[in-house]
Amino acid sequence: MSAARRPARKQDIQDLLRIMARLRGPDGCPWDKSQNFASIAPYTIEEAYEVADAIATGDMAALKDELGDLLLQVVYHAQMADEIGAFGFADVVSAICDKMIRRHPHVFGPDPQKDGNVPTAAAADHGANWEAIKAAERNAAHDHATPAGTLDAIPQALPALMRAEKLQKRAARVGFDWQSVTPVLEKIHEETGELEAAIAHAAKTRNTARATQTDAIAEEVGDLLFSVVNAARHLKIDPEQAARNANRKFEMRFRYIEAALRDADRSVDEASLEEMEALWQQAKAALDPAR
Repeated sequence: MSAARRPARKQDIQDLLRIMARLRGPDGCPWDKSQNFASIAPYTIEEAYEVADAIATGDMAALKDELGDLLLQVVYHAQMADEIGAFGFADVVSAICDKMIRRHPHVFGPDPQKDGNVPTAAAADHGANWEAIKAAERNAAHDHATPAGTLDAIPQALPALMRAEKLQKRAARVGFDWQSVTPVLEKIHEETGELEAAIAHAAKTRNTARATQTDAIAEEVGDLLFSVVNAARHLKIDPEQAARNANRKFEMRFRYIEAALRDADRSVDEASLEEMEALWQQAKAALDPAR
């Protein structure tokens, strides 16, 4: 086969590492060279969400592209770390390999250097073992001047609903939890009542201490959201995914309203609330026929 007909080689991770090094190099891209960990972090979070969105829509072509974008974020951070002598991409790969082997003793055995796994029965306890190993890792990395706390190492930067669920799960592991969803639902009703009371109080005293009233209402909204997350956790529902699904459903229904008004040569600005509510009900029937 001639060189002209030889199929192009698929590029691999080494090519991506070289591309990123070039972009950050002396003759690289001015924008890429000016970035740092903090400025890139929002893009990393955004790309992770775009991966989740591709999964939710079942778009495999988009998922391939979004996984590439997310991989680029890992390479970007590793390149910046390498430039300051902190660590390199190979260290990132080595660390995650070590972690996955360490956290799967039921697969790789208590001594990964030797052949053979632990007994199959141990795999049934994988969830508990996984958390125990993670707790041991946190303790090993913790400043031993004070004991490691149950809620330590839950990142502050997580989306609020996701972090609420993780806080609740950690507390539940040490027994701080309701035994069923029923009292959780009662707590939601209680928090709803407290929110209504805060709103009513603010309405009566709206000319005084407005900032304090707003803070009180915001606190009650937060308590209500936290309780709803707790209910989702007890029902084995991912609150972040449930919220994303609700957002998507709202978008579809509202776009239906806009399209129906456009067909009538009108816009949402010209429609009354009553008209839009009627179209909303039509959207529910058309888009969710099983409801």
